[in-house]
Amino acid sequence: MNTAHVLVVEDHVSLSRLLVSYLHAAGYRVTALYDGLQVQPAVANGDVDLVLLDWMLPGMDGLSLCRALRADSDIPIIMMTARAEEDDRLLGLDGGADDYICKPFSPREVVARVRTVLRRRPAGTVKPGLQIDEAGKRALVHGRDLALTPVELRLLARLRSAPGQAMSRDDLRAGVYEDKRVVNDRTVDTHIKNLRRKLEEAGMEDAISAVYGVGYRWEARSAHDPQT
Repeated sequence: MNTAHVLVVEDHVSLSRLLVSYLHAAGYRVTALYDGLQVQPAVANGDVDLVLLDWMLPGMDGLSLCRALRADSDIPIIMMTARAEEDDRLLGLDGGADDYICKPFSPREVVARVRTVLRRRPAGTVKPGLQIDEAGKRALVHGRDLALTPVELRLLARLRSAPGQAMSRDDLRAGVYEDKRVVNDRTVDTHIKNLRRKLEEAGMEDAISAVYGVGYRWEARSAHDPQT
């Protein structure tokens, strides 16, 4: 059983479902997205091992996404497109794609390409920096589980989804407390304090900054956080 998580980004729903079905059958964890603007936040959470990326997408095209992802990450990317001309293939590969699949294609070939690209990474390697495993409900630094509470995990994901952006305590409350409970600023501050302590113990100091009169900010270039 594979443990790798594949992000399928394809706006044609029927094709997306077909790819998801074949990848699931091959044992991969799979998430499907249909809009280019959803991709970077999903990858920033650190739980994606490979991106299967269509060229033509609403919101943000695949080539621009490939270049944006490659600027901050070495995550494997396979481009999918009906643009089969040599210049287009070279453009995709020069943009940072690890492989390029022309439509129409066999889903079995796609699975084989995914397997091949993932195989290039040494088995058992630990992902560097901070990783948020949403499926496993945990966060890791250099493979070490931070042992966060559910609230701390949601706070971390919320802050890290917008690096460099100051978030008020109200913003954090809205995205963290799923039962809409009423909590005061002191409760938010206590959770942030505990979260910072766990990050610092794992070697990530100064990842969360207090913004006077506003709230908190995830530092855009936090040490040991290559995804930001």
